[in-house]
Amino acid sequence: MNNTSNRLTGAAVMRRVLERFGVKTVFALAGASQTLLLDECEKTGFRVVPGRHESATVGAADGYSRVTGKVGIAMVNVDQGMPNAITGLQQAYEACSPVVVLVGREPDTWTQPELDFDHGILGLVQPVTKWARTVQSAARLGEYLEAACRRALAGRPGPVVLAFPKDFLNELIDPGVDVDTPIAVNPRPAPTTEDVSLAVDLIQSAKRPLIIAGSGSFRSGAGESLRELAADFGIPVATNNLARGLVPEDDVTGWGWPLAQFAAHEADLVIWAGARMAKKFGYGLSPRFPAPTKMIKIDLDAEEIGRSRVPDLGLISDSRTALNGILSELKARSTSPFDPMWVRQTLQDRLDVIDQGGREEPHIEPLRLARAVNTRLPVDAIFVQDGASILVQSWAVTRYRAEGGYMDTMPLGSMGMGTPLALGAVAGAKEIAAETGQPERKVVLVTGDGAFGFYSAELDSATQAGLPFICVISNNGGWGNEIHTQPRQVGRTINAHFGEVRYDVVAQGFGATGFRAETVSELDDALDKSFDINDKVVVIDVVVKESSGLDPRTSTILYHDVEQTRATHFGGGDPS
Repeated sequence: MNNTSNRLTGAAVMRRVLERFGVKTVFALAGASQTLLLDECEKTGFRVVPGRHESATVGAADGYSRVTGKVGIAMVNVDQGMPNAITGLQQAYEACSPVVVLVGREPDTWTQPELDFDHGILGLVQPVTKWARTVQSAARLGEYLEAACRRALAGRPGPVVLAFPKDFLNELIDPGVDVDTPIAVNPRPAPTTEDVSLAVDLIQSAKRPLIIAGSGSFRSGAGESLRELAADFGIPVATNNLARGLVPEDDVTGWGWPLAQFAAHEADLVIWAGARMAKKFGYGLSPRFPAPTKMIKIDLDAEEIGRSRVPDLGLISDSRTALNGILSELKARSTSPFDPMWVRQTLQDRLDVIDQGGREEPHIEPLRLARAVNTRLPVDAIFVQDGASILVQSWAVTRYRAEGGYMDTMPLGSMGMGTPLALGAVAGAKEIAAETGQPERKVVLVTGDGAFGFYSAELDSATQAGLPFICVISNNGGWGNEIHTQPRQVGRTINAHFGEVRYDVVAQGFGATGFRAETVSELDDALDKSFDINDKVVVIDVVVKESSGLDPRTSTILYHDVEQTRATHFGGGDPS
């Protein structure tokens, strides 16, 4: 007979498993299907963050995960909630974020045989998750939740979905798994000594090597190695997404990929460290990367070695481990440093144009807005970007100098998800500050008015939960891409404008502080006031105007380049 004294409710077992993975914050939309679990979490010290839309709830868990490195926990209902959560799941899937979505459903006894759908089917989410399962027995809640968290974190991270009948939460069960010992760190795959030697051979034979570091480098903790490779060996590092800031962006050895991409064709060796050869990188092909360019690919996932372009050397390895090995071998061979200035020399004309952009206009240009925010960002700020026009122009002027200081909605590019990411980032920053005793990092979101409209109600979530951040809205009164491109296509705009919307007033309705800026002086004043406010959500509604005939040198998106790449390599057509 089982000893009932060792039994816990299903909700308590799940809470204990989450504690084992270091989680102290959960994100939930309402609570009808998760009431007992939410109660168990809140009364034992978890922070419960409300949501107003399921995709935003998943997106907030995603932002929390990106900041803390832990699994992000989102709770939704199966019937109405699962379809709504798809956008958040797909964003997490493409960004490789370890999010666990807990889906409460009705008890098995409620399910009728002739319903139009089966409550237990998870086919809807399988294309955008690493793993999706239904718990079949209350006694296995702990086992399934531990498996879900491990799956989310293992190898290439990603979201998983775990569904369970909500009546399981009240059953008394044996935990079935260890709920007391902190979880062990996943092992890090390492390259062979021979592979490291071959990598250094390729580096030493190069004249203009370039490292492209992606989110995999950030998650593996490769920052120190990258900074040393840049500082001691003069190898420029172009960082993307979560890797931004691993090497301070000084426009010499540290660069953001949106700018560095325009010099990438000059590299004769490219080292891919935890970055995928996807669309944003021109698939690793010409014209972005000429055919003679040598390549080293470092990735945890063997399937990524050879994606789009077969490298000269592939290393199935954790980025930090591989880069440490390469660094040690470079030192052992007394390798002379390279001259990294070729990147800046290639980009100088573009940098000059960007630097002057919007300075002489009496109104607020997006470049001027982005520059004004950049000059006020604390070194350790967490900066979140969203939108379309403001996003690509912010990429041109904003520089990052600290690890874990950047995130955006890429590679999915789902507009609006920046607000949930910022909400989750604040929760993650608070949790880290509480654990370490270090000052809490300020979170700043720059977004467009179109993007903000998707999940504006998450301001209410932020104010309810006491999670303050600064939200700067670039308000051009419409969809930026359409405003720019439609007149060239059909001579006018169609379904592209919103009219005048006062987002500062919207913010105030949700309990946030709202400012409105229509002039440069008003912008400076609003930003100065906002960065001095630490206890409230602040929204700055900035009315922007963009000059006609935008200079392509200020753009950081190469649509035509991607079209050329596809036509040349995959379509069999003439790229011209």
